[in-house]
Amino acid sequence: MDCGRCRRRIPADLFGRTVYAIGNRERAAYLSGARTRLVVTSAFALAGGLSAFGGVLLAGYASKAAQAMGDPYLLPAIAAVVLGGTSILGGRGSYLGTVAGVILVTLLQSILSVMQMEEFGRHVTYGVVIIAMLLIYGRGRRHSD
Repeated sequence: MDCGRCRRRIPADLFGRTVYAIGNRERAAYLSGARTRLVVTSAFALAGGLSAFGGVLLAGYASKAAQAMGDPYLLPAIAAVVLGGTSILGGRGSYLGTVAGVILVTLLQSILSVMQMEEFGRHVTYGVVIIAMLLIYGRGRRHSD
């Protein structure tokens, strides 16, 4: 392995591990020497910047801008992340699981479109998926403790 590659990967890995540690237990991450305020602020800034970029892309795609343009995408996005195995309470999850959740939610959207289900029914379906996954993950976590 090339040393240049190692040097470039270490900061990204360190940031990701620190974010995971803060998600598990912020106090423990702080006591272990992590600069929690800086990492939390950086994570929020990164999320805000990427959200702004997504909003610009959506406004460009729709050729107009409105305050509630992204609302239809909110519940399916949360459902995809939860379905992929990421804990809403923090500390657990993976990129591969999130990608699998996105694929499953896209499949669910296609099925609901073929069934010509109205928007209300879609929201109820996404809500049921989120609650079911939270119950499943809650049970698994309780039995593993």
